[in-house]
Amino acid sequence: MSDARLSALSPAAPVFRRGDRSPAVSEIRHRLSLLGLGEEQPDDPEWFDDALDRAVRAFQQQRGLSVDGAVGSATYRVLDEARWRLGDRLLTHVPGSLLAGDDVVALQQRLLDLGFKVGRVDGRFGHQTELAVREFQRNVGVPPDGTCGPATLKALSRLAPMVRGGRPNAMRVEERLRRYGPQLTGKVVVIDPCVARMPDPGLREEAERIISDLAKRVEGRLVATGVQAFLTHQVGAEETGEVERAEFANRTDAHLCISLQVDASGNPGAAGVSTYFFGLESHGAWSSAGERFAGLVQREIVARTDLVDLRSHAKSWDLLRHTRMPAVRIDVGYLTNPGDAARLGDPAFRDVVAEAVVVAVQRMYLNPETDTRTGLLRLDELRAALR
Repeated sequence: MSDARLSALSPAAPVFRRGDRSPAVSEIRHRLSLLGLGEEQPDDPEWFDDALDRAVRAFQQQRGLSVDGAVGSATYRVLDEARWRLGDRLLTHVPGSLLAGDDVVALQQRLLDLGFKVGRVDGRFGHQTELAVREFQRNVGVPPDGTCGPATLKALSRLAPMVRGGRPNAMRVEERLRRYGPQLTGKVVVIDPCVARMPDPGLREEAERIISDLAKRVEGRLVATGVQAFLTHQVGAEETGEVERAEFANRTDAHLCISLQVDASGNPGAAGVSTYFFGLESHGAWSSAGERFAGLVQREIVARTDLVDLRSHAKSWDLLRHTRMPAVRIDVGYLTNPGDAARLGDPAFRDVVAEAVVVAVQRMYLNPETDTRTGLLRLDELRAALR
């Protein structure tokens, strides 16, 4: 398939979903068929039928995307990334326009298995990956130009590790957290108040009010512990995209990023709290620190409230993928559920949620010997103990 045909799948293209007909739909179908999802040549390949809808949803599920069956900019991009295999192209660091794809994931995983520090395995050829490539090249006698070309690929295949696994990144993260120490003073946390799509303007206004208030409560408690806290934007102002907000967090050199959101659903029975961290489950790669942080937040909120526990999940959303620090998104209930809406409308309830989030931040940096049971830690007691 030519690159010219791929231009139909640019991020600026319209969103395609079940019932649409377009040449771009045929290209989407072809891309999915190469991945073993759906058939490529039905009677009408340009028709977005039920079978293609199922294939799109399966792809989104595999790749940690929002599973809605709609092919928008995020799904376009990941579909394009999925076409690359290691060796298909030269891989090099291009500041401001990072190469991304399944081939980069494979390279990062191969280097990690060989003991080189690639940073997060995220499928993006960033500066840390370039440094790992240079270090590998120096070790095997290849000119250390930081570009993964034929000579480097040949050396990689020759030195394929006999043993894999062990989660070396997780061990490095644990050591780094220990070096930071238990005190929150001097740490930097970015808070991202995010308003989800709502079925009507009234619900959106309520979501903005709740999230703005919750973000301020989290910010206030963090500042009281000595944390330097930043908001990615003010709720109600023109929202920037997830990539831009992630880049803002990266510029602050934050230790953690917390995205806050309330949800909505066409099913009024949908209820509960869930947390999300960066992960590519299809490749067995994820942020171990993000997973730990999401788990702490989830358990603290569930222990302190009566919200339904919807657990923690790996996702490849842009905010989670592009942040260099551990990041978590918290979906604190559904405004379309009467019970959750009543809870979220209560300032005292939002106070409890804010405390749970900040306690989870503190627990990220506590040694097991000084940590306490979930739901029992109180910020005032903690501050006194750490003085």
